[in-house]
Amino acid sequence: MMNKSPLASLLRPESLDDVFGQQQLLARGQIFREAIESGKVPNMIFYGPSGVGKTTVANIIAKNSNMQLYRLNGTSSSIADIKSAIEDSKTLLGINGVLIYLDEIQYFNKKQQQSLLEVVENGDVTLIASTTENPYFYVYNALLSRCTVFEFKALDWEDVLSAVQRAIEKLSESEGVQYSVDADAQEHLARSAGGDVRRALNALDFLSVAVTPVDNVKHISLDQVKQVTSMAYGRYDKEGDEHFDLASALMKSLRGSDPDAAVHYLARFLEAGDIITPSRRLLCSACEDIGLAHPQAIAVVNACVQAAEHLGLPEAYLPLTEAAIYLATLPKSNSVVAAYSDASSDVKAGKGKGFPRSMQNVHYDSAEVKDKGQHYLYPHAFENHWVKQQYLPNDLADRQYYIPGDNRTEQAAKAYWDKIKNNK
Repeated sequence: MMNKSPLASLLRPESLDDVFGQQQLLARGQIFREAIESGKVPNMIFYGPSGVGKTTVANIIAKNSNMQLYRLNGTSSSIADIKSAIEDSKTLLGINGVLIYLDEIQYFNKKQQQSLLEVVENGDVTLIASTTENPYFYVYNALLSRCTVFEFKALDWEDVLSAVQRAIEKLSESEGVQYSVDADAQEHLARSAGGDVRRALNALDFLSVAVTPVDNVKHISLDQVKQVTSMAYGRYDKEGDEHFDLASALMKSLRGSDPDAAVHYLARFLEAGDIITPSRRLLCSACEDIGLAHPQAIAVVNACVQAAEHLGLPEAYLPLTEAAIYLATLPKSNSVVAAYSDASSDVKAGKGKGFPRSMQNVHYDSAEVKDKGQHYLYPHAFENHWVKQQYLPNDLADRQYYIPGDNRTEQAAKAYWDKIKNNK
C-alpha cells in the first residue's frame, strides 16, 4: 500500500484567493495584500496560532516572488544554515533575491537572531518569520524594528467548514470513492478544530483511512467524527500566549459580571485539565473585583477552591462553576486595589518619612514616653472606640487612599464613620 500525502498538504492553497479566512489581511484592497502584489516583498513577522495559514501564505509569497527560498525552523536550524543562505545571496542562485522563511522564530536565541540583522538591514536577504508566541516578547528588538508584524487570527468555524468540504471533494477525486459525510458530522469536525484547519483535516484524513467503503461509498457519521475529535476542544497551551489570554478572558468576564462568559472560559481551562490557573483567578477576583462590596466572597471562593482540590477532575467543575457564577453576579468594588495602588506609589516615590511620635512602639522608650511626647491616644478608651489623632507620617498627614465604593456594604460603613467622625 502506497503512502499518501497528508490531506492538509494536498489542499495547500496555491494563491492568496484560495486561502481560508484571514480576510483582514488577504482581502483585495487590504494593505498587506497590496504590498505583496506590488512585487517587492518586505521583511515581515507573522504572528498567530498554528494551523491558520502563516506558512501557506509565506509559501505563496515566495512562489510569486521568484526569489530563492530557504525554509528554516527555529527548533532545528543553526547559524550555519543562516550563513549558507546569506552566501547564496551573493551567487547566481540569489540573482532574484533570497527569501528566508523562518518558522517558530521564538526558538532562536538572541545570537541567532542577531546573525540576520545586517543582511536584513542592507536588503541582501528578505526575511519572513512566523511565531505562535507574541513577537514583542520573543523577538530581539533590533530585528523586530526592521520587520512589520502581521497577526493571523484563529479561523471562524465556517471557514474551517469550507476547508473540510473542499477536502471531502478532493478525497473523492483522488481515491475514486464517493465520500458521504453527514452535515452534522462536518459541522462538528469544523467546530471542534478550534480555528485550526490542519487539525480538522488531520482528523478527516484519519477517518478516510479508517472507514471501509460500502458499494464504493465511504460514509462518515457524527459518532465517528466524535471518536477522533474527543480531545480537539479549543486551543490551550499551558506555557504560551493562549494560557495568559484565557486567564485574562476569565478574569475580565468575572469583573464584567458576565456569568455565561465566565463559565465558558472556566470550562476551557478544566477541559484542558488545568484546575490551578482558574482557581487562582477566582480567588484573585474575589479580592480585586468584589473586594469590600461583599467581603465574604473570599471565604466562599476559597472554600470552593479547596473543595475542587479535594474532588479533582472531573467533579472539580462543580464548586469552581459555583464560584464563577457567584463572583460574576456579586456587586463589584475595586476600592481595595485603588487604595493599595496609591499607597504603593507613594512608598515607591520615597514619601512617608518615619512615623508620628504617637505611632512608635511604646516599649522602645518606656518611661521616657512622656518626655519625648508620644502621647498615643487609646481609641477604646473613648466613645464609639474612636478618637481623632494623626496616624500617617507628617508628609502624608492628609493623604486619602481608601475611597469607599458605591455599593451598599461600603456605603453603610462610610455612613457609620461619617456620623461618628462628624464628617456628614
